Amino acid sequence: MNPWLALLPLLACMAAVPLDGVDLSKGEASEEGVTLTVLGNVQDGGYPHIGCERPDCRNLFLRPAGHQVVCLGVVDQEQGKQFLFEATPDAARQIFQLSQLPGAHPGMPDGIFVTHAHWGHYTGLGLLGREAKGAKGVPVHTMPKLKSYLEQNGPWSQLVELGNIVLEELSADRAIPVTPALKVTPIRVPHRDEFSETVGFRIEGPERSALFIPDIDKWDKWDRNLAEVVARVDYAFLDGTFHDGKELGHRDMAEVPHPFIVESLALMADWSEETRDKVHFIHLNHTNRLLDPTSPESASVEAAGCHVARQGDTFQL
Repeated sequence: MNPWLALLPLLACMAAVPLDGVDLSKGEASEEGVTLTVLGNVQDGGYPHIGCERPDCRNLFLRPAGHQVVCLGVVDQEQGKQFLFEATPDAARQIFQLSQLPGAHPGMPDGIFVTHAHWGHYTGLGLLGREAKGAKGVPVHTMPKLKSYLEQNGPWSQLVELGNIVLEELSADRAIPVTPALKVTPIRVPHRDEFSETVGFRIEGPERSALFIPDIDKWDKWDRNLAEVVARVDYAFLDGTFHDGKELGHRDMAEVPHPFIVESLALMADWSEETRDKVHFIHLNHTNRLLDPTSPESASVEAAGCHVARQGDTFQL
């Protein structure tokens, strides 16, 4: 048998998948003002996940990238400025996608905001260095401990020394204006802080605001009332890493604490319909059935009045 014939099904499968894997046309945003777009909704390890032998992961390894690590892109269309929230292993693709959004410009973001020093949230900074882009002076906004970590540990320290990035220190609960119509406030959250503190971000445009907390240990460990925090924003992109505690049969879930979706939905059950409608679960592990929009788990989230953040979803701020 001609060996090339065996490749025909694979090539047909690959041809059916968009090259960038993300539909950037979805959402409610207009072509003016400030917009927020979901550029990734997956947990740090990505999907497909390294070493995963499940059929869904194996099939995705044979296709172009269609699922990207958690990331938001924000564009101030009037000012022609764009910002990335998280520097993920998929940063090369996500920076390009950000530059293709309405009102954006070619090239590097005008700023990158990083929540913490776990693999999927900051390692994309390496792509700005000598071995890849060789960027010039990209502002990277971090909390103090993360700033020190990047300054004192290679290869990140080289990015600072060569001027590829310029570290801008944030203070908890202190808003910084990044354009006349856009400001960002870091909010401390409890998480595994081996190398840095962890924050979420409140992102405020001229009309609406968004909360972005991709990682937290458990909601009851936070010193704030989640319902009250969500009620004060228009959209809330919240940690939805695991649907329940059964997903990692080979791992101790205490090593990777996150609020399970079933726990979050139970917590939100007595919230008002308006408040629950603001919630968009993000940072989904490769085991999480919410990655499949047609799954019963996805249907249960919608039935509860909440949502799952999907790549390409766009919102007006």
